[in-house]
Amino acid sequence: MKPTDTPQQWQCVLTCWGTKYGAGDINKLITKIAENNEHVARFVIISDRAHKGLDPRAEPIALPEPFIKPEFTTGGQCHAKLSMFQKGVLKTDMPAIYIDLDTAIFGPIEQAFDFQKDEKSIVMFQSAILPFSAFARMIFRLTNGKRYARGNSSFVVFHPKHWSEIADKFLAIYDAGEFRKFRPTISDERYISWVAHDHMIALPNSFAVKFPTEYMQHHAILSYAKACLPWVRHRREKLSVVTLCSLELKPEKLVCLTPNTHISDSKGRVLVWNDFVLGGLRKKLIQYYGQDDIKKA
Repeated sequence: MKPTDTPQQWQCVLTCWGTKYGAGDINKLITKIAENNEHVARFVIISDRAHKGLDPRAEPIALPEPFIKPEFTTGGQCHAKLSMFQKGVLKTDMPAIYIDLDTAIFGPIEQAFDFQKDEKSIVMFQSAILPFSAFARMIFRLTNGKRYARGNSSFVVFHPKHWSEIADKFLAIYDAGEFRKFRPTISDERYISWVAHDHMIALPNSFAVKFPTEYMQHHAILSYAKACLPWVRHRREKLSVVTLCSLELKPEKLVCLTPNTHISDSKGRVLVWNDFVLGGLRKKLIQYYGQDDIKKA
């Protein structure tokens, strides 16, 4: 298989712990992915509990015991996500796409495999100023791993057969008492970016975006200004993936906001909930999180 070939079969990986999300959230994502992708062969849900009413297409896998720790799953920490790299959790005969449950799917996503250079490539959102690049890899070497490009793990393309070392090294660091003392372990995405620094590739923002980064600015005027740019509006129309990471509101409550509502996040970025700033996305989100979901919110 050439690096740019879409695989004949791939697996979709989801994780869920605690009570913030449930079977309804899982089922919605499975349905949207299945509707838009012909080569997805299985859906794996790694969870710390059983979910009543789960879509029969979902294959539940118990969160591995080493990852069932409060410091991995509470206080905004998502280190339990690293369990998907542990040997034996996923099948190694097909590549995988991991997706956070607060992600909206508006089109085919299996084209994301085209962004890989080879099977060892890990593709995810760019999260810091330093881009995934040859320059970043040089900085990593020159600083002995203290400086490196970082990503966001809301959407991750990888092949399980190549990356069990991510989970193995992380658990070894934890057992050695170096968890959080070793800076890359501050978050799961920092750690992935550090271990796989030589193989990291950024998702193009013509395919997928983080909602706060793309649509929220530190002043409402800047949001309006960005929305005026014709090339931005054109790019946004083609998006297949929008992840609603870092939003304090669950999506079902977000879409219930009154038009022109302004809300701010913890970083001081402002969301302007109207069609001018968001383009067609506002109506797409309202449609995506249908009336049944809105009534439950």
